Amino acid sequence: MKKFNNYIILALSILVLNSCTKQLELDPLSEIGDSGFYTNNQEVEAAVVAIYDGLQNVPLREFAITEMRSDNTETKSSEGDWAQFESFNVQATNQVVGSYWTANYNVIFRANRVLENLDVVEGDQRMEFEGEALFARALAHFNLVRAYGDVPIVDKVIIQSDTDYFDRDPVSAVLAQCDADFSAAASLLPPDNGVYRASSGAAQALLAKVRLTAGDYGGAQTICESIVNSGTYALQDNYSDVFYNEGNSEVMFAIGYINDDDNESQDFSYEMTNAGAVSGLNYITADFTASANADDVERNDVLFSSVPKEVGKYLVNSADNSLGGNDWIVIRYADVLLMHTEAIMAGAQSTTNSGAIGSYNAVRERSGLSTLEFGETLTVQMLSDERRFELAFENHRLYDLVRMGLAQNVLSAFAAAEGWTFEPTDLLLPIPQQELNVSDGLLTQNPGY
Repeated sequence: MKKFNNYIILALSILVLNSCTKQLELDPLSEIGDSGFYTNNQEVEAAVVAIYDGLQNVPLREFAITEMRSDNTETKSSEGDWAQFESFNVQATNQVVGSYWTANYNVIFRANRVLENLDVVEGDQRMEFEGEALFARALAHFNLVRAYGDVPIVDKVIIQSDTDYFDRDPVSAVLAQCDADFSAAASLLPPDNGVYRASSGAAQALLAKVRLTAGDYGGAQTICESIVNSGTYALQDNYSDVFYNEGNSEVMFAIGYINDDDNESQDFSYEMTNAGAVSGLNYITADFTASANADDVERNDVLFSSVPKEVGKYLVNSADNSLGGNDWIVIRYADVLLMHTEAIMAGAQSTTNSGAIGSYNAVRERSGLSTLEFGETLTVQMLSDERRFELAFENHRLYDLVRMGLAQNVLSAFAAAEGWTFEPTDLLLPIPQQELNVSDGLLTQNPGY
């Protein structure tokens, strides 16, 4: 495949190997040039750790890209660049638009660096390292294609003279690359690798989401059923345990952070729970609050804080609230069950299929909610509503609406109620202006910007 741009190449020309999460338990290796590096298993594993370190940057402001461009969240006081997301008026010069692009291509760069140095790895670790790198590369490309549409596919370490990588590949080609990488990762990775390193189960789950996005419902259904039948994962008995008992059996892959650590903490929790301050991001909209089911007591207790508009799902227990240690869950088993239902529905407006209803019911039963009898009708609106609250503030809402064909109607109505204007072109972000400026005209802007 091909394509990239000068800015990212320059930004990523040096791979800095910092320590990753505490769960990896690896000492960092840094300041070693390529000529003296990648000579044995340990050195390549340090590069694998650097991939996870790069992944820590991806969720930091991802909520602006996803939740704030839906009907779920908004800023506290409509400040600065952040207000562009809630009002569907994002500019190509927006700093978050640029930083999200850079963070994901940083991960791709690190993954490709591992992949090109696997020949020095001996034993079974080679398969695992390859799988982890492919997993991360696929995840980053998947993030990019959903956010920006056509994006450059980068399947090797490139330099400035690799001009074939400078322009954009179509969405279908990017999704095919994600499919190939996740498929390969699933065949290479161990089934149990903990929640903080990629596993075959996590690769399969994300592959199912790629196939749903591509409209391959049969392929997604088969994968979801394989995960369910494996018995490897299970819903937690209590919804709160998913988030307050981290690393549990429902979590398939998470990006880990550490409390009160200048290098390994995150501040997205703080931005959702910034009580009393003038600033604050990713706060719950009135629309979300009004749509909540009063009978959904268990989930409501987690989603809503005691402070109005704050997100309760990521309450911090750190000494410094801006240095939170809450994990970021990328994929979990409840998501797989609801994807299974969506795959069976296959784009239809409703279904009476017992398998679809069974997976839908399992998620609702966990929270003590009413369920459907087999033979009753499950609608796409019911499934969308269930995903909205089960996966609230986990950065799925916008892409769920797009995938289910509901985005235009839902977001147009929401924007009108808020006094804003929503256009279909708002479903994609603009290509960052900084990238256009250095691409020698090979990158083009999305329509509407």
